[in-house]
Amino acid sequence: MSLGDDHHSSGDYGGTGGTRLRLPEEDGGPRRGGHSSSRSLVTVVGVVVLLIAAIAFANRGGDGSASAEGGDGDKPKTSATAPTGTRPVQSGFAHDEQGAQSAAANYAVALGSDGMFSKAKRDAILRAIIVPDRVPDFEATLDKAYSADFNKAVGLNEDGTTPKGYTFVSRTSPIGTKVTEKAADRTTVEVWCGGLLGLAGQNSTAPVTSSWFTITMQLAWVNDDWKIVTHSQKEGPAPIPGDDKASSADEMAQAVKEYGGFTYAR
Repeated sequence: MSLGDDHHSSGDYGGTGGTRLRLPEEDGGPRRGGHSSSRSLVTVVGVVVLLIAAIAFANRGGDGSASAEGGDGDKPKTSATAPTGTRPVQSGFAHDEQGAQSAAANYAVALGSDGMFSKAKRDAILRAIIVPDRVPDFEATLDKAYSADFNKAVGLNEDGTTPKGYTFVSRTSPIGTKVTEKAADRTTVEVWCGGLLGLAGQNSTAPVTSSWFTITMQLAWVNDDWKIVTHSQKEGPAPIPGDDKASSADEMAQAVKEYGGFTYAR
């Protein structure tokens, strides 16, 4: 499966579909929002701010996240956040408004995936979705952003690998898109997203939490496809939290393993 929708061409990094970006909590605890623990809130805010700042810095300029192994024979064999479905036709996004929206939605999925926590996968993602002359800036800046401290903040080991016995999840799910500016070869698209981020497992210090945010991407038509020129993110719109009971750590880990993520969306 590739990053694109039914017609996108991208590199081979299956397993990067996932969401990113941000954010059910500790067993029995509330899901999110004003009811989250102060420590979880600080961690989530710190993570979001760090990535936004990193990407913003790159814009001014011109696998470690594998899931814990499942040992039981009755558990699914797919790894956490493994993509589902088959690889779509690889012919690029359409050179029109809908094609730009499809590209933006898919790129949001990729940028919020667990693959971003692996240097090799992250570079492959950036080469597939960023305009070629901006790739070096994005790579250099995000290499600094995905630091040992950052990995620890989201519950990973310093090298970005997942601690034994846990399941890491980072997924972004586009809710909708809209075009705010458009020209023949330049289009700005906003993508409203929901996200999950954290480490599922007993005694996790960074339990999986949810968040809502909007990503704005300026896209350029380059080499017969839409690519990102600039990228920014802001909080919300966020719905009023429901009365859903937060799942246990084991339930969350199982769900991540059983429900494969996506490498393409709209």
